[in-house]
Amino acid sequence: MRYFLLLGVCCLFFACNTEVKKEKDPPQKTDISAVESMSNPSGMNSSLPRLFSNGNQLFMSWVTKQDSLATLFYSQYNEGQWQPPELITQGTDWFVNWADFPAIAENNGNILTNFLQKSADGTYTYDVKLNLYSEQEDSWNKNFILHDDGTKSEHGFVSMRPYAGNSFMVTWLDGRNTTGGHDAGEHGGGAMTLRGALVFEDGSIQYDTLLDDRVCDCCQTSTAIGPDDEILVAYRDRGEDEIRDISVVRWKKDTGWLEPQTVGNDQWKIAGCPVNGPSISTYQNSVAVAWFAAAKGNALVQVSFSDDMGETFNMPIRVDSGNAIGRVDIEMINETSAIVVWMEPKGEETVIQMTRVGMTSDDQGNVITIAKTSAERASGFPQLEIVGNTAYLAWTSIEEEGTKIETASVDMDKL
Repeated sequence: MRYFLLLGVCCLFFACNTEVKKEKDPPQKTDISAVESMSNPSGMNSSLPRLFSNGNQLFMSWVTKQDSLATLFYSQYNEGQWQPPELITQGTDWFVNWADFPAIAENNGNILTNFLQKSADGTYTYDVKLNLYSEQEDSWNKNFILHDDGTKSEHGFVSMRPYAGNSFMVTWLDGRNTTGGHDAGEHGGGAMTLRGALVFEDGSIQYDTLLDDRVCDCCQTSTAIGPDDEILVAYRDRGEDEIRDISVVRWKKDTGWLEPQTVGNDQWKIAGCPVNGPSISTYQNSVAVAWFAAAKGNALVQVSFSDDMGETFNMPIRVDSGNAIGRVDIEMINETSAIVVWMEPKGEETVIQMTRVGMTSDDQGNVITIAKTSAERASGFPQLEIVGNTAYLAWTSIEEEGTKIETASVDMDKL
């Protein structure tokens, strides 16, 4: 049974008709020289970059590790240069993971970030801790917990976006139901759940809501906001028959939370988490979702658009060249197109690719190879944000002496 409740609005359920897409050939790929490398203020042994754009300013958070000490930093990119990094918080009891990394968002000068702190000795027992900067008070409210269940279980894969007023919409995977059970290993007897809540500028957390009571255990969540404060959350669902396709759950003012809707209908049956979540973005009333799937051994990256704020989604468009690795990010740039990044093999190498994709399969841009990377977990997930007419990217590079963060920019006119 699913529960839907937020802001005291009654729920509305609707059936969703999805159609299995007839597979199309990937669009023609053309590399052009358009990538401008950027310096950034992170040092060696840094990783897990996360970018956020408010449309005018760019923010980046990252984690630096020295022995057992993990430190969360952030910096703001202004007038062509990064500001000196600011240390947010640090600790020796964090869960630092290549796929479950801190998020960052800004709202009217207020900044929200998170990290994961171990709550017990189990591998997957950790809590989501928040750090909130108040511009009015010019101070941080540090290391307060997002959820109130009190269980020694997994909580993570956070996504956050600025919301009405000075609040933030935060979503996460919550393992409170997974504790216990004899044969379920470290994830216990119940299913992983998806939850959402609003974090207000005073640090209060309200409207903590169960959005889906059975989801994939360790794929990233992604949240987007519509022009009338609609909330859209993309995530990897999990059926009783282990179909783990991408779903989107929506909140609207006049309906509350709606029934989750499957996007793409890949019918990917996999008895384990692929650790490869979706990305969602909005532009006015349009929505774009990018995701990875490997049903029947066909590993691909697809994008699906909606022109009615997620009521319906178009047939997916494949963007990769074949045998994709995934690790996607997407940002809409107008009502009919978006920029998407992903990882895939290219000859003997692994590369980060980027392209513009339109709502129709004949409206595709050039594909740019952003950088060589590694398929290893330590390379993490490339990040994409847009400021003006420039796309900014960040990713983790694996060097002989350790990891470091690379950043670059791309003029979108060249896509």
